[in-house]
Amino acid sequence: MTFPTIDSRLPEINHVLQCLRCGAMAKSESVISSEAENAGIFGLAPKAQAVIFMAIAMSLHYLGYSFARPSTIAIFTSSKTGYQSTAAFPLAMAFVSPVSLLLLISYTKALDKYGPQGALAASTLGSASVLFAAAVSILTLQNSDMSFLGIPLIKYIPGPLFVFRESYVQLITSQYWSFLSSVLNPEQSSRWFAPISGLTSITSALAGMNVSYIVSKLGLAGAIFGTGSMMVLSLIAASRAYAISNKYGFNPSHEASGGNSKTSKTGETHHDGLLRKASKLFRRVPTLWALFLEVLASQGLATLLNVVFVTKLSSAIPDDEKRAGWMGKFFALINVITMVLQFGLLPNLMQVLEPKHLWRVLPIIMMGMTAMQSMKLDPTLSLVAASLLMMKTLEYSARRMLDEMVYVPLDFESRYIGKEVVGVLAYRMGKSGMSLSLSALTALFGNFGLQELSWLATGASVLWFKTTWDLSNLVPTKEEASNLHKKSN
Repeated sequence: MTFPTIDSRLPEINHVLQCLRCGAMAKSESVISSEAENAGIFGLAPKAQAVIFMAIAMSLHYLGYSFARPSTIAIFTSSKTGYQSTAAFPLAMAFVSPVSLLLLISYTKALDKYGPQGALAASTLGSASVLFAAAVSILTLQNSDMSFLGIPLIKYIPGPLFVFRESYVQLITSQYWSFLSSVLNPEQSSRWFAPISGLTSITSALAGMNVSYIVSKLGLAGAIFGTGSMMVLSLIAASRAYAISNKYGFNPSHEASGGNSKTSKTGETHHDGLLRKASKLFRRVPTLWALFLEVLASQGLATLLNVVFVTKLSSAIPDDEKRAGWMGKFFALINVITMVLQFGLLPNLMQVLEPKHLWRVLPIIMMGMTAMQSMKLDPTLSLVAASLLMMKTLEYSARRMLDEMVYVPLDFESRYIGKEVVGVLAYRMGKSGMSLSLSALTALFGNFGLQELSWLATGASVLWFKTTWDLSNLVPTKEEASNLHKKSN
């Protein structure tokens, strides 16, 4: 038998090597082409692009809200358009939970029918339409003598507008965070959630510092109209984020439709009521129930501090436009401090600190602030504002970040249904429940002074500490959260 020599096979070997080189080059070119396609804007990966667009959407949303918040409070407390009774604010807050529940029911129906993107579009456009209508009504009626049942028509607007403004904001905000919690993993969320929140603080601070200018040029109604306009712009940015996620295969809607489209992991169908869904979900995920209770307690405390603040502010600064401008600067200061924490401190702190430990620190700080305030018979505006500033700063920076981190390792239902129930219903029930309690106590014992309200705030801060401690015992460590996230994906 004659074996072929190496020399005789050289042409064949060269041919094979050439084919391999061509194949490798083709594959390399394909990979490079794919990576170039995925790099997209400024060389960023698709997920990074989607996160940036959703962060921009949330920032525009908060920019508009920063116009609406001081404007609606100024209209609500105005002697011409609003209400002077000290019972008006708690009474209005008592209506926030029922309205929030109606909005939440509408959201869950839209989520079942249209998915996350459609639900966000429906809730955003619906809310913007209400604000546009309110702005036009105020502009039309503020100089009118028309009345109904002896009450000027203009006075029928501030109450419902205030209640709606308190109700819609969390519903829409939670949907932005639901998307971000679905896209990022636990490690990424611990690093980036604080700066993402920081971006909203920047736009909120800019808006707050310019409220006086906007109101002087456009009036309070114009500021509210501007809020609706910002919401429309935010929807455009959010739609871009969903478009990118859909193109590259990480749209959260796909996760929802991955299993049976009629039955969820909790066993309920899409036709089950909201409360039934929430009840089953809370039993399956105890962390959500603990978070629900923590939110009730924290928002009860925030409401008490807000009542003290609004009461003191209305007496200290009686002029409507000056009061709106003062509040704009006050909330701008909150956002500046929050921004510093979100960009400078929290991202680095969360690399070395477990979330459960930070959860426990927050209420301890507020126990000290409320105790100091309750020692004064008639606390000054500066002291009252400092307590609210501390609460809002902690809430917007550390607490918001920690809240959102809870959802990252959880499933779709927890992020898109449980989160809305906690984010909307618990937030508003905490405020409305405390407002109803204040109204009942006022009816029984008469109006409370600022010191008595401060005593109640101290008790509320102790209750917040208890619920926070219970929640922190259920919050996973960063390593545990990462393992849970990997299993769910």
